[in-house]
Amino acid sequence: MPKPRKALVLLEETPYYHCVSRCVRRAFLCGVDAHTGKSYKHRRQWIVDRMKLLTDVFAIDICAYAVMSNHYHVILHVDTECAAEWSEQEVITRWERLFSLPVLVQRYLSQDAITRAEQETVSELLTKWRKRLHDISWFMRCINEPIARQANQEDDCTGRYWEGRYKSQALLDEKALTACMAYVDLNPVRAGLAETPEQSDYTSIKERSLLFRKTPDSAEVSNAPSGLLPFAGYPRKDMPKGLPFRLKDYLELVDWTGRAILENKRGYIPDHKSPVLERLQVDPKHWLYMTQHFESRFKGLVGASHALKAACRKLEFRRTPNLGAVLHLLA
Repeated sequence: MPKPRKALVLLEETPYYHCVSRCVRRAFLCGVDAHTGKSYKHRRQWIVDRMKLLTDVFAIDICAYAVMSNHYHVILHVDTECAAEWSEQEVITRWERLFSLPVLVQRYLSQDAITRAEQETVSELLTKWRKRLHDISWFMRCINEPIARQANQEDDCTGRYWEGRYKSQALLDEKALTACMAYVDLNPVRAGLAETPEQSDYTSIKERSLLFRKTPDSAEVSNAPSGLLPFAGYPRKDMPKGLPFRLKDYLELVDWTGRAILENKRGYIPDHKSPVLERLQVDPKHWLYMTQHFESRFKGLVGASHALKAACRKLEFRRTPNLGAVLHLLA
């Protein structure tokens, strides 16, 4: 029996998760309607703007994203320590940016006299809100529900906009994280929508590339577009918050990967070897395969075999999903 999605979120094992949401009526919802010729590309910007807004509210950062014509990918980093440090006032302020406050909480903020039972109710609410404000399901819900309402209002219709719930993958180690990020960032290139990553509209790789072009010598942690988790360099003691590799190496890796001509993909970047591949000890053939098929080849938990087995023990799985693929591709 499949595990519920919430059971696949193991924050004590990894803060990184790849999520995908697909439209129910295909390309014309976010792209161009082949029947009428009407363009709905502006809706892709809706999704980008909504994701960026939510990073200011949630204790969740965006590592990478790509908004395609009928679906979007986003890789999230959950910062539980940040959420734990919020004061009660900050929790309320953040929640109020998305939802209206109950009358009882408004009275609490106004410092009106409330009973002990009411005080306990407020405390329970704040505990619940704090948990939701670093919860992936609530983050995705707060993207998808407003976008669906906005699109249906524009179309003057009702009904589903998204194809069921989002799909998620837990990225258990650095190899899985890097491969998944490259998979997401190269989506438009492989689909033939752009020649290079920096020309890919509605993607994090374009934002990072443009900023890097302007300030190539700046510190890694300061060289991040708004709403995106910065690159902090190689793992080390007292490492600042950020992705565990250098931005320059990652951009070279994506460029190298995108130049590979693949028979079953339309697009590629029109070759030098990246130091990241050597450091991660990933076979180039395996790397290219993962960055083509990451979403379809792996289900649920993704990482090296030891990390995968440890996560499955905690989840009390009878079997270890993806083990054959992991042993072959990630070791």
